Formats: sequence, structure tokens, C-alpha cells
Amino acid sequence: MSYITDKIRSEVALRAKYCCEYCLIYEEDMFLAFEVDHIIAKKHGGGNEIENLAFCCPHCNQHKGSDIATFLVDYEDIIPLFNLRKQKWSEHFSSSHGEIIALSKIGQATIKLLKMNQPDLLIIRQILEDAGRYPPLFETEI
Repeated sequence: MSYITDKIRSEVALRAKYCCEYCLIYEEDMFLAFEVDHIIAKKHGGGNEIENLAFCCPHCNQHKGSDIATFLVDYEDIIPLFNLRKQKWSEHFSSSHGEIIALSKIGQATIKLLKMNQPDLLIIRQILEDAGRYPPLFETEI
């Protein structure tokens, strides 16, 4: 486990607008504090550079772990996960009624591995959408 200073955590959170960079839920809308994730885990050669760090909710971070790819149904091809520093969220995902919808194989792989559409998360995002809190207004910029 790598130590991330409070200063770096603040920079990463501010850059992400205090929103999970994977599922786009705001930190203040969740009970648990968000975490700083290594996009490319240290065991895969990633470092503590701010460009390799993401702000994410505990759910996304727990399910992502150190993974950088997964298989889809056919087990033929390894599909990389969404890399939020090199790709735009809106090219791989959209959202409707709280559900995160894949627009690409990378989106499918990320949704599958991070378990982004578990029923409890759908309910939370639907409630937030009804309240005008989800998806974030800046989603199209991502």
C-alpha cells in the first residue's frame, strides 16, 4: 500500500470535482469517504504521480483493485479497463435512470469488473437523478 499525502489527496479530489472518476457519484452523496486509487497499480509499474491517481468511491475502488483489464463473455480477448487519464468517460459510458450504460467494450469491461450497476447503486443513482444530483453537470466534459 502506498502512502498518499493529504495535499495530494486534496489535489486529486479537486481535479475530480469531488466526484468518483469511474461512476460519477459525488463524495458528499455517499456515506463513506472516497479514496485515491492508482489507475495503474504499483505492481504493474504504476507510481504515485498525480497523473496515475484517481478519486473514486469505495465501491469502485474495492472492485477495481489492482486490475487493469478483464475478459468479457467469450474469454477470447482481454479488454482493458477505462483509463480516465487517456479516455473520455462519455466515449465509453452513458447513464439513464441511474444505470451506467456501456458504449464500448472498454465500457462493458469496466462496468462488469467494477460491478457498477448493482441494484443498490442503481437505486442510489436513481434517487440522486430525481434530485438533480446525478449525473453531474460536468459529465459531458469528461
